[in-house]
Amino acid sequence: MLHNISLYPGLTEGQLCRFFPEKEVTAKTLLAHMLKEERIFCAENGRYYANQEAQNGADKDLSRCVWVLLDFINQVEYHTVGEFPAAILCFANGELYEIVPIPQGKEAMICQLLRQPQKDTGKRIVVVDDVAQIELLDIPQVAGFCTVAEDGTVSYYKKEAALES
Repeated sequence: MLHNISLYPGLTEGQLCRFFPEKEVTAKTLLAHMLKEERIFCAENGRYYANQEAQNGADKDLSRCVWVLLDFINQVEYHTVGEFPAAILCFANGELYEIVPIPQGKEAMICQLLRQPQKDTGKRIVVVDDVAQIELLDIPQVAGFCTVAEDGTVSYYKKEAALES
């Protein structure tokens, strides 16, 4: 639990508990204990941090990417913070995945970065602010696109291939 709070600052209780499927009651108890022992900090917005300073580095894109990770946490063997532009790297079902957030207005810059030759690149799950962004993106190795609602609901999309005449 403490490891996840340190890796992904600013997560909600709901997110933290979902890392432990079928043990959510135990996870809530552990969270309460760590708060009481002052090993973690809960900000006014209800999000958890390793310490008060950590909330300054919290990132809403990272939180949205964690919702995507949690969508298939039962299949995940390992996960960690990624290097920009990937927010999270994970192994699921023996495959490497990068969860990449692309905020509106940053499409061209991030597409350029992701088209650079890279070794050991996994499949990419691209998190967009708005479905309309998908048409603006030309990125290799995309497994799918998604949006994340405020309540953590993830909606998945595939880019339709352009029909040639």
